[in-house]
Amino acid sequence: MPNVRPEFHLAQVNIGILQAPLTSPEIADFVALLDPINALADGSPGFVWRLQGEGGNATDVKAFGDTGIIINMSVWRSLDELRDFVYRSNHVDVLRRRRAWFEKMAEAYLALWWLPAGRLPTVEVAEWRIGLLRLHGPTAEAFTFRSPFGPPAPSRRRGPAIDAEFCWAG
Repeated sequence: MPNVRPEFHLAQVNIGILQAPLTSPEIADFVALLDPINALADGSPGFVWRLQGEGGNATDVKAFGDTGIIINMSVWRSLDELRDFVYRSNHVDVLRRRRAWFEKMAEAYLALWWLPAGRLPTVEVAEWRIGLLRLHGPTAEAFTFRSPFGPPAPSRRRGPAIDAEFCWAG
């Protein structure tokens, strides 16, 4: 079978509001887990890219105009590979402890969307996707694990463009 490059990858963003400053003892366990969990993601099947700041994680990347918000954003080859990392790896242990470090959010804090392979999402686009999800619920433009959407249909390549000399008003 030929090596086929997928046309789309899955982007994910999730945010959290810390219960205390990142440097506080209450958050120390979370901070200690950042490098191991990021290394786990980096080595996981389907991993493509993750947002990083100067420290190798995204804790210094500002989003939503709030210094208390932590953003995590990554790109994966497929929804299944991302789901496996989130729920079937050691990441799930961190996920189970999130209430110890983060406030409970009433609004959507995670959004998934498809983007053309080779493109990377920006923080601004991630903020917009979460906003879409909050405003409209799950759609093909911003969805969740519980309400997923598949990738857009592959583009159909058209034949060669018609030479302009053969086009005229009839």
